[in-house]
Amino acid sequence: MGTCDSKSCEHCESKDKHSREDVLKCKLERIRHKLIVMSGKGGVGKSSVAVYLALALAQKGYQVGLLDIDLHGPSVPKMLGLHGLLRITPDQEIVPHEYRPNLKVVSIESMMEDTDSAVIWRGPLKHGVIQQFIAECSWNDLDFLVIDCPPGTGDEPLSIAQLIPDAQAVIVTTPQEVALADVRKSINFCKKVNLDIAGLVENMAGLYCPHCNRFIPIFRTGGGEKTAERMKIDFLGSLPFDPSVVEGGDAGRPVLEDALESPFKTAVHDLADAVLKKVSRQDRAGGGLRETTVH
Repeated sequence: MGTCDSKSCEHCESKDKHSREDVLKCKLERIRHKLIVMSGKGGVGKSSVAVYLALALAQKGYQVGLLDIDLHGPSVPKMLGLHGLLRITPDQEIVPHEYRPNLKVVSIESMMEDTDSAVIWRGPLKHGVIQQFIAECSWNDLDFLVIDCPPGTGDEPLSIAQLIPDAQAVIVTTPQEVALADVRKSINFCKKVNLDIAGLVENMAGLYCPHCNRFIPIFRTGGGEKTAERMKIDFLGSLPFDPSVVEGGDAGRPVLEDALESPFKTAVHDLADAVLKKVSRQDRAGGGLRETTVH
């Protein structure tokens, strides 16, 4: 089968005859960059990094999708204040939530009537659901699909590596050694399954005093950058700890939407700029990004 043109897969006359793999390929061709946000262990703020990276890219005018495949502990809808079930079209396509005109969001939580229900699935079922979220969602043309993955190197990141061979990993850590030890395993996982690594992000690197703006290290500093250098991957930057990020996540109001400037907001936009710089070489060869006007 030939590849789809720039028109949507819905216009393919033989859509109903396509295998799921064909539809997946067609959908992925319309997404320029796929970023899987992962971590070696839980508690490092991986989902926050995924949400804020996606939002920062959208604020810069790019077409962005945010896919939450943390099937056992989805948190993206809560952090963005998204409620209600996703709509299914008569053609059985999943319609993502629209957080803003150029930021679409899909999560398993938005497919469940009872969000307190436990998801008890084995690997093959997880793989099928992840494939469905990509192939059967109306993502349309995207510059970036940011994928929030559960911590560790289990079924979900392995499925992404198999389903999206050109995905790039954004690996999140915190400065303390227990997190850095696990992140080295994530880096080696990516190398073993041939998953490209966009780079490493050090989260909760320190705290800025709200009174004097002095930087206060919470843990030791510089561990993320040293690990990136040692493992020969790019270091994308550090994000400071900011209590308002936690408060905003609980309330469903990301602090990146606030008018007030802060060291955290500056660091998030620096992270997005680092990612854009990382992928710019590919865009020069492939025709650029689908930038839109953001008001």
